[in-house]
Amino acid sequence: MRIPFRERNPVPIALTAFAAIAGALLVALNLENLPLVNGQRTYTADFAEAAGLKADEEVRIAGVKVGKVTGLELAGDHVKVTFRVDDEVRLGWKTQAAIKIKTVLGAHYLELKPDGGGRLKHIPRERTSTPFEVVPAIGELSRRVEQIDTAQLAKSFDVLSDTFQNSPDEIRAALQGLRRLSHTVASRDDELHELADRAKDVSRLLADRNQDFVRLLRDGDQILREVQARRAVIHQLLVNTVALTQQVNALIKENEAQLKPMLENLERVNRILLRNQENLDRMIKLFAPFTRQFADVTGSGRWFDAYLQNILPIPASIQAPSSGGGTQDGAGARSGTGQRQNGGRTGQSGDRQGNSVLPFLP
Repeated sequence: MRIPFRERNPVPIALTAFAAIAGALLVALNLENLPLVNGQRTYTADFAEAAGLKADEEVRIAGVKVGKVTGLELAGDHVKVTFRVDDEVRLGWKTQAAIKIKTVLGAHYLELKPDGGGRLKHIPRERTSTPFEVVPAIGELSRRVEQIDTAQLAKSFDVLSDTFQNSPDEIRAALQGLRRLSHTVASRDDELHELADRAKDVSRLLADRNQDFVRLLRDGDQILREVQARRAVIHQLLVNTVALTQQVNALIKENEAQLKPMLENLERVNRILLRNQENLDRMIKLFAPFTRQFADVTGSGRWFDAYLQNILPIPASIQAPSSGGGTQDGAGARSGTGQRQNGGRTGQSGDRQGNSVLPFLP
């Protein structure tokens, strides 16, 4: 009988799921160690000493990176180095290996020289070599200098000078120089020890900042490559710049007769502007209230707000027409008189003035 999934015991299911997740994580973390996935082969080599070589440093053939160092371990009186190389690289049984200095600050790489037929499995000590280390040499030099008895060295030079006292002048002068040198070294003993200690500190600091210097050199190499790639463009730009300069010079020479008066006029305009600088400043100051008032005139709608003053001459006193008959008769008499004097046009004008409040309006 088949048991439903909800009714099954969850403990075995959980353990199976955890086991599957752990297996997947283990495979993911060691993916590069799987022989069928990483595409690399593992080899070993015996060296007399590690010479500063570290894991994850490069493996090169003729300057080209083909793999990396995976580990170092002590095997008796020598060091066993394990490294990986790309599968397509063929290494014969006579292949040689050497630890090379990548930078003077302590970086290294493993150099291989393929040789022989067949397939390589292990490189013995007879076909390996180590480099000369600068930083350990400086440290050893400082330790040796610290062990020198400067007082005894000065006494030795004194005895040597006394022994050759009756020697020729040339030998005596050379020995006196050595004596002064010994006294100078003895008097500067503390400074020399301090110099050796500072040299050790500087070499240690440079070794610690090795990755920064490598990154700086790598970035500088990229910049130089980019400049090299753009070399033709930069060259053409410089050529065009020179041609443009020549054309501008020729243009100036050809139009010198026209340019000179133009420059003189420009100079005169500049002097005029300088003389009227105060007026220009005042105009700029007055332009602000003008702009503000003009905005007020045009800012209330699609029209201009303005008024006109003293356009029409308004008389000093305006009197309304009287309703009495005498006035009308008088007006008629004046109109008649005007009509008799000036004809019909004068009479019509008198009638219009008698009917209007403002005599000057039609």
